[in-house]
Amino acid sequence: MFMGEYNHTLDAKGRVIVPAKFRQSLGDDFVLTKGMDGCLFGYPNDQWKKLEEQLDQLPLTKKDARAFVRFFYSSATETEIDKQGRINISSSLMDYADLDKNCVIVGVSNRIEIWDKERWNEFSDNAAENFDDISEKMMDFDL
Repeated sequence: MFMGEYNHTLDAKGRVIVPAKFRQSLGDDFVLTKGMDGCLFGYPNDQWKKLEEQLDQLPLTKKDARAFVRFFYSSATETEIDKQGRINISSSLMDYADLDKNCVIVGVSNRIEIWDKERWNEFSDNAAENFDDISEKMMDFDL
């Protein structure tokens, strides 16, 4: 399980250190792809396989399902953690997430998320301001 928030810096080559607490659960390599809300999602291989199985069940005849599957797979890349604990983020994924220098790596249950620091702060501040309303809506999901 991934949890916590860690501030890191991208180097000039697009590399960032993965928090040590996440490395063992991610394994030597994992899948990095475009995520929701303008961040990147990183899945350990076992979680990626579960997601693939779910995506394979979506109806090919539904336009939104095809778009969603394309979105996820088109940018997905196998990512290796080097001996220094870093990953290299492709320029297309960096562009998508507006990653420049300062980023935040967040643990979210079965995945990690990589955010531009400013974008994360905006998201986090908004979520904090609306936490009571969000919590109330979670009742619809039996939480």
